Amino acid sequence: MKENTTGKHSTEKDILFSRSIKAGKRIYYIDVKQSSRGDMYLALTESKKIVSGDAEMPTINFEKHKLFVYPEDFDKFTGGLVEAIKFIYDKQGQTPQRPEDEHNDIKLDEIEF
Repeated sequence: MKENTTGKHSTEKDILFSRSIKAGKRIYYIDVKQSSRGDMYLALTESKKIVSGDAEMPTINFEKHKLFVYPEDFDKFTGGLVEAIKFIYDKQGQTPQRPEDEHNDIKLDEIEF
């Protein structure tokens, strides 16, 4: 995970905190941004590498999906997210971590909201 905290103005809104999580072909970005009115919110981005074309001259693109979560929705959002993750774990068990994810050692039952 890469963590960045800065008080400087950025080119993309105001990013106050950023963490990237590499997971196989995907990278997840968790950014805390600030609106022009000074309100903070979460910006979650999934970036997936897409390789197409032939092996000699492949074309590489990145498909991105963004989600914005505002403070007034944090409790409901995190509650729903934790519920959904626990549901998956109950139904199919935990998936083994990828080797590059050894730093993701936070357990759901250790998170307090």
